[in-house]
Amino acid sequence: MRGPVLALALALAASLALAGCDSGTQQPAPLPTSATPRTPLEFGVYGPADEISAFQGVADNYNSLSQDSKVEVRSWPDHDGLIRAIRSGDDVPDVFMVSRGDLAWLQEQGLTQPVDAMLDERGVDFGDGYSREALQAFSSDNRLQCMPYGVSPMVIFYNKELIDFDTMIARGLDAPDISHGATKWTFEQFAAAAEFATRPRKGTHGLYVDPTLRGLAPFIYSGGGKLFDDDNQPTSLAFSDGDTQAALERTLELLRDPHLTLSQDEVERATPLKWFERGKLGMIEGFRSLVPELRQVQGLEFDVMPMPVLDSSATIGDITGLCISKDAASTPEAADFLVHALSAQSVGRVTHAGYLAPANLDVALSDVFLQPGRLPAHSNVFNTAVRSMQVPPLLDSYSDLERAVSGTLQEMLNIPVLDDLLGLSEEVDAESRTVLDPESASPSATPSG
Repeated sequence: MRGPVLALALALAASLALAGCDSGTQQPAPLPTSATPRTPLEFGVYGPADEISAFQGVADNYNSLSQDSKVEVRSWPDHDGLIRAIRSGDDVPDVFMVSRGDLAWLQEQGLTQPVDAMLDERGVDFGDGYSREALQAFSSDNRLQCMPYGVSPMVIFYNKELIDFDTMIARGLDAPDISHGATKWTFEQFAAAAEFATRPRKGTHGLYVDPTLRGLAPFIYSGGGKLFDDDNQPTSLAFSDGDTQAALERTLELLRDPHLTLSQDEVERATPLKWFERGKLGMIEGFRSLVPELRQVQGLEFDVMPMPVLDSSATIGDITGLCISKDAASTPEAADFLVHALSAQSVGRVTHAGYLAPANLDVALSDVFLQPGRLPAHSNVFNTAVRSMQVPPLLDSYSDLERAVSGTLQEMLNIPVLDDLLGLSEEVDAESRTVLDPESASPSATPSG
């Protein structure tokens, strides 16, 4: 069969060559590029309605410029909705937004493809345009798996009517001098602010920190402790580690103080965020995505400070990225759209909605993000805090880990008398191994309670 097939191929090639040379038998001219059907691409994103509208604007702008592909936005109200759809087997959008915590599972399932070479070919500036922390967060196997899009470090939101640093200084209290450019504060100043905001006759409390890994992590890291036994391949949490114990002992004395924080009964009646919005809570932890909601609360004057420092500056981050599906309808065209979505103009459009702390440094340092004249007055805190972000190891499901230790962390922060911190810490570590190293977590290794 090989001889006839080869002969047919040669004959076809010869006939095509002759047709190209025969000026007397003109072939129909190819259709203009604009008439060629454009490749449909899906852009998967999540967020509130006004942010989705901004993403739609990014897609519309691209569609008005591209002759090769047409992008349709597919949206979900929140991150959980998007990742739940993908985990349940829905089609993966060609370009889609994820949380950094999704990366390990996405790679394990083979649902994405590295973007570094594609973006490098298209002239995207990695070195100066993005922070090292943001690039590190989406790197694995020595490749950039997805492109950083949002990087919002956890900060402290505070009520300016309950906590007035200038008044505290005038009264001889320990407080950061933000009027003269102070950009850090100590744990002792944080404690003093909590005391200052607590006014029993007005029913106000100074602070609330969630009894979760995410809530406690900045304090553990800042106090010289560690969250995991290994930063690359963790098999357990490290709450019973000596340095972590020391950080917890210093931290919990304040965070557990029933005089300063919300009671369990109050938390059951309303979320800490609602207490903050009502003007009854001095400080909460949070990310940039809280800003638009807080701006809508009539009469609420708020600002932000970085996480307080025990020994060194440390925080965690809410990090998002844009990925390209392994089965994209057209990888080159998906990469072209990704470059468009990452441009300063496109990122600025989404940033303007107020939820996004952009990974793009040009936008992060611009008035589009800083929004002078609007709350919070010190938005640059989000930018400076990025440098102290601790990036946790890649896990298949961080939420599973949080659930495994939730009950014990609740005890750690809420039981009236904490007389066995080490025992509870060992229990947290054992519970974590059921998720991080289930093969070694035998029934005898898990405390029965």
